[in-house]
Amino acid sequence: MTDRHTAAESARHTVAERARHTAAESVEESRLTVALIAAAALAWTAAMLWSARTTITGRISAEMEVTSTAYALPGAVAADLVAGAAVALLVLTLIGSRRTLGASLRFAVATGAGLLVGVLSAIPIITINTAGSLYAIVGGTVAAAATIGGALAGFRVPPVIAAGAAASVGVFVLGFVLNLFQAPVLELLGAGDTESSAKAAQWFSYGQAALSGLAAGLIAYFMLRRHRRRVEGADVKWPLYALAGAGAGLVTVIGEILSRTAGSQVLELAGKVSEMDKLAQEILSTARLNSGLIVLFVGAMTAMLAVGRTLSPAAEDEDQPQVNSSSSETAYHSNS
Repeated sequence: MTDRHTAAESARHTVAERARHTAAESVEESRLTVALIAAAALAWTAAMLWSARTTITGRISAEMEVTSTAYALPGAVAADLVAGAAVALLVLTLIGSRRTLGASLRFAVATGAGLLVGVLSAIPIITINTAGSLYAIVGGTVAAAATIGGALAGFRVPPVIAAGAAASVGVFVLGFVLNLFQAPVLELLGAGDTESSAKAAQWFSYGQAALSGLAAGLIAYFMLRRHRRRVEGADVKWPLYALAGAGAGLVTVIGEILSRTAGSQVLELAGKVSEMDKLAQEILSTARLNSGLIVLFVGAMTAMLAVGRTLSPAAEDEDQPQVNSSSSETAYHSNS
């Protein structure tokens, strides 16, 4: 027990000593924290891919398969972005505990880890039907998303990447829970005929995005404050709190951009099924982008306000000694 306590104390002092010589945002997160985030992100991705595959293969016509694929694409892309970043960060954390990687090597390792996640994620989609290019495009888009996520993890700000990934998973869980109560909430918002139902759905979407942004900002803030305690008071720069809080919104926005570019052929094909499907795709695409921007803004502001409240007392404490010093110097010259 004594040896174990000594080893833990030694590890803590090692982290603290490293934090004193390097910026707090460059210090690796704990392996357990990153492993839990990676496991949650992979579970989210697996759930999205399984849901997409089940929905697509359950359709009885080719037209319905196409529209189902278009509906499932943005969610799978967003999940893979987070999974690629989280797994890449885990690999970097494990390697970083043994040796320090240079910038180029760190980026290469992170990108490779994201690519591996992307390839594994693409397999369930591509194998739905190997004939034609539809599912190959979807698989390629999913793989690209995970690779981009891995590359982003290559930036030397591990606690910020971890906080953003954790916030993204938290937003997914919150969205899942809120959607379970969507029907009664829509009734409270006055859903009835077609017009009132559309307005109620819009308000529900805005409310969910605002709550998601609030949750993302708070999760990111608490993750970074936990990292601060771990490195014994060394803190990341305050703009990075905003970046971590905006992470979940950035995931949605980047995912939507990838769906519209790399997966554009899938969306165009779905739009050709009928005018109603085309209109539905346009409405959903716009709604996702707007929601992502709301989550981004609210998350960033929440994290900034949260850390700002902790900075105010520190600023007052720093001002006090200056006043005392000035008063002492005045008294000294008066006595002289």
